[in-house]
Amino acid sequence: MDMEQIITLINVVSKSSLSSFTLEEGNMKLSLEANRGVTFAEAPVKVNSSVVVNNNEEVNIVTEKPGKLITSPLVGTFYEAQAEGGKPYVQVGDTVKKGQIIGIVEAMKLMNHIESEYDGVVDEVLVSNEQMVEYGQPLIRIIENK
Repeated sequence: MDMEQIITLINVVSKSSLSSFTLEEGNMKLSLEANRGVTFAEAPVKVNSSVVVNNNEEVNIVTEKPGKLITSPLVGTFYEAQAEGGKPYVQVGDTVKKGQIIGIVEAMKLMNHIESEYDGVVDEVLVSNEQMVEYGQPLIRIIENK
């Protein structure tokens, strides 16, 4: 199950009347619990959920904004520009095309270009330059062009 499927599942569960949901698939266990407080129609609903992988590692996911996430395909160090002090590949408000480089993840001295999977506008950069990132960790949120 990839991160986009997990986020879709979180959205479906959050819109239902369920207060908790658990899915086991192979050696992966996904547990969702809705934090249902008092909300107003105008306010965005924030759902706190956690994913437990192999019963050892817990990753918290907070969903509250629309858009598509570009996630890290591997563990490594994220770089926002080609060279130190250089202009970032993308910044909030930039228009991106599918296949455009949005950053680099360095793993084992190899520089891996991360490309946008969508056409749209960068809504949020979720990691900072030289930050360690995990597999599947959201890097950038893009609002797709319709």
